[in-house]
Amino acid sequence: MAETDDPRPQLTPVEQRVLGALLEKERTVPASYPMTQNGLRSACNQTSSRDPVTDYDDQTLHEVLGGLRDRELVRTVWTGAGSRAVKFHQRLAERLQLDDAIAEPALAILTVLLLRGPQAPGELRTRTERLHTFPDRTAVEAMLQQLAALTEPLVLELERRPGQQDRRWAHVLGELPAESSGAVPVVDRESLLADGAEARDAMVVAGYDACAEGYAEQLRDELAGKPFDRWLLDLVAAAATGGPVADVGCGPGQVTAYLAAAGAVATGFDLSPGMIERARAEHPDVEFEVGDLTRLLRPRAAAGWTAITAWYSLVHLADSELPGAVAGLARVLIPGGVLALALHIGDGIHHADELFGATVDLDFVLHDRQHVLTAIEAAGLVDVEWYLRGPNAAVEVATERLYVLARRSE
Repeated sequence: MAETDDPRPQLTPVEQRVLGALLEKERTVPASYPMTQNGLRSACNQTSSRDPVTDYDDQTLHEVLGGLRDRELVRTVWTGAGSRAVKFHQRLAERLQLDDAIAEPALAILTVLLLRGPQAPGELRTRTERLHTFPDRTAVEAMLQQLAALTEPLVLELERRPGQQDRRWAHVLGELPAESSGAVPVVDRESLLADGAEARDAMVVAGYDACAEGYAEQLRDELAGKPFDRWLLDLVAAAATGGPVADVGCGPGQVTAYLAAAGAVATGFDLSPGMIERARAEHPDVEFEVGDLTRLLRPRAAAGWTAITAWYSLVHLADSELPGAVAGLARVLIPGGVLALALHIGDGIHHADELFGATVDLDFVLHDRQHVLTAIEAAGLVDVEWYLRGPNAAVEVATERLYVLARRSE
């Protein structure tokens, strides 16, 4: 059988990157598609959303594009009357002969697999957002199963490797990248939602209700050992200029109380009634309310919050929930209002069966720095400053910390 008759061509790593980049840009930046070779080189060698990061030169791409054109996997397009500029259009979608009903979600998955290698379903859901919106992880898994069940399968499920939390999927359009035994384990931050957001929230409330007393006792004076946190919270209190400040996910209220002592009109919100009860007992002169940070309302006597702090409050959110949570907080700020976040970052999910002497069932997410900053940008926040610091082993868990300070545009 001639390769042009084969709906499942075999591609070299460079060919995979070229066709993946063309598929991606066709969907995300249609105004500049088809692509010039120069534009395609930039797309292939991006330092974000690519694994591995590459540095293909013009000669390499020229040769690869020629080969793909001969195999009818790309088409050249001449732009403008009398123009000598040539652009390139992918034909892989034509070759795969996908049914119209599944073409868009299937190509979204294949595009991300071509650009980033094997991935878990949760990762694929997050990383395909700009190409196709999957309602949940289950929808991604269903599409993967459908692609694997084709007469000529397009994906396969890989065996779980030591240290990995979830099985990954790969395309079958060419050789898989070699993996060393020391590779960083895949983190599927969507696994928190395996039983749904409501079930996760119920476990969070139950866990913090159970440990509220021990939490307050052990962390009552934690800010005394965190000079950077105090400096940033002082900036937030000063920027509020007497306007209302919301501290979301406040726990037993130590950050809310610090803001109030610094002159802010601060209110603490937490999903856990037990934590709010403890906060009111610890800080009777400060206002606290039971509330969900993802559904924060505007203050009763003002058009919006002058500042919002979320100090390690996003640790139980999946990747797919982070943009919506940040956007929701940004919406209830006044123009020029400040959003300040503190988060754990890294590649992992830490599970706790015990916390401050209480039995719990909690997963703590170490978020990806770039994903957090992308969520900030997507929320329309401006004047973004961010800081990284290492842990202070004497007073806190040994994780790297990300702090973000941003404003709602005027």
